[in-house]
Amino acid sequence: MSAPNKSYDPVEVEALKPEEIERMRSEALAAFAAAGDLEALHEAKIAHTGPTSPLSLANREIGALPPQAKAEAGKRVGMARGVVSKALAARQAELEAERDARVLVEEAVDVTVPYDRVPAGARHPLTTLSERIEDVFVAMGYEVAEGPEVEAEWFNFDALNFEPDHPARAMQDTFFVQGRGTKDDESGVVLRTHTSPVQVRSMLDREPPIYVVCPGRVYRTDELDATHTPVFNQVELLAIDEGLTMADLKGTIEHMVRSLFGEGLTTRLRPNYFPFTEPSAELDMQCYVCRGESVGNPEAPCRTCSSEGWIELGGCGMVNPRVLVAAGIDPEKYSGFAFGFGIERMLMFRHNVEDMRDMVEGDVRFTRPFGMEI
Repeated sequence: MSAPNKSYDPVEVEALKPEEIERMRSEALAAFAAAGDLEALHEAKIAHTGPTSPLSLANREIGALPPQAKAEAGKRVGMARGVVSKALAARQAELEAERDARVLVEEAVDVTVPYDRVPAGARHPLTTLSERIEDVFVAMGYEVAEGPEVEAEWFNFDALNFEPDHPARAMQDTFFVQGRGTKDDESGVVLRTHTSPVQVRSMLDREPPIYVVCPGRVYRTDELDATHTPVFNQVELLAIDEGLTMADLKGTIEHMVRSLFGEGLTTRLRPNYFPFTEPSAELDMQCYVCRGESVGNPEAPCRTCSSEGWIELGGCGMVNPRVLVAAGIDPEKYSGFAFGFGIERMLMFRHNVEDMRDMVEGDVRFTRPFGMEI
């Protein structure tokens, strides 16, 4: 191990000579002054104040000097480093001030520019109407239920009492999903043709009493025209409890109609047939425009109901006992009712929409007048 150097003259150390320290200080000040932005200043900072900068390396040489020589060398290097640090801080403050002033100019916001140059959007009226219908039944104690749009054929047909040769199963009415190695009509999977499969799933998942409303998108092989579309929206309702009758169904329907179209409207049921309800009926509501006054009055025709006084809404009825059995519910103890209708038709009635294609073309000029109701 070498002994401390007690006779080493610091003047003979090249890095600690006064002229060298002055050169290092001058170069650092010049580099800071030449930095045109904060990024360049950062690079100059590393080069002239970092651990490998000339002044830092010179500072390391002081440790090898004898005690009597350290004070003078340390003072010389320390003063140079202090001047460099102050120059760096001053230049950084200048560049930051320039940056802030430039940002204020380049990113200035003209508060006088009209805020509504881009028109506000709107929720689709089908969504708004669907949620309003849901709210009517949720307020009555019903639960919103949903199910898959790609559905097993058993849920879509078999559990709902559709016979194997029922016309609704034919390709002209139903989209069958083709499976690997199968023909279309052998896959057992379809795009649901109604939201009734959600009712079956609700009966399988819940214990009676069951009160659910089932909105959703359905698919049928219809042509797209003013009154038909292959993809549309339905809302169906199901109630399963002890002692339910057609009177309960009629009262529920009338409450819905009055909530959506106004007080004073009446409804009627016309006998019909559906596989999943027995007895079944077509649901009509009194025309909310003429309220029946246009019937037999050629001087005051009504476009909404074609002067018939009634508007057809959809189908309804008491749940067929076979459907209850398929879902594992005792038909001797429980009864139920169900009804469903298309939301597009309801929207056409409520807002005098003449062409159903307007609802699916995505034109904001159609949706904007309905606003942003939440």
